[in-house]
Amino acid sequence: MPSQTSHAAQQPILYSFRRCPYAMRARLGLLLGKQQVQLREIILKYKPQAMLDASPKGTVPVLILNSGEVIDESLDIMLWSLQQHDPDNLLLAGTPKQELAQALIATNDNQFKPWLDKYKYADRHPEHDESYYRQQGESFIAQLESLLRKQDNLLGSSASIADFAIFPFIRQFAHVDRNWFFAADYPNVQRWLTAHINSEIFTQAMQKYPQWLDDPSVITFG
Repeated sequence: MPSQTSHAAQQPILYSFRRCPYAMRARLGLLLGKQQVQLREIILKYKPQAMLDASPKGTVPVLILNSGEVIDESLDIMLWSLQQHDPDNLLLAGTPKQELAQALIATNDNQFKPWLDKYKYADRHPEHDESYYRQQGESFIAQLESLLRKQDNLLGSSASIADFAIFPFIRQFAHVDRNWFFAADYPNVQRWLTAHINSEIFTQAMQKYPQWLDDPSVITFG
């Protein structure tokens, strides 16, 4: 739960934007690893200079550790958090599934996400219509459907880093056209996605926070 804290100087700082799936991924990772941070919820069209000074590329999430180290990739934030605290081995360390998780996440980030962006913003990419972009994205949805026919989560009965790193992007895909998505022949992806969206940890990750300005009250997340 968010709270004001007198220990803000001891906490890493997270720049976030609630609706960004990359920022969702980072917040989930911090919650899973039980890491508390000072949350700075921003508006993307008004990026604070302090964030740009830390990460000139200007995208969220950005995590600034107490050491001054900057982590500005969402998956790296998840990995950092779970490397501090991972009693359930969500990282799948020391198992053959670790490489499978990494491969699934890479497919999501490098192949599925570009098609998702074109599907969501098809009017900006008039060389094809929306249905074409959706069909390209469906190849990954079909891959997940095949995995989920066998088990509750992508790599087993329990969720792993693969599930938490991927489902915010499937949520975004589903929300482009909810009627189409939930009528499509992907019952296991629909079940899996609904379960994660309704989970307590995602509810916590998606709480609304006041926008961070130059002199806000300190909000602790995690």
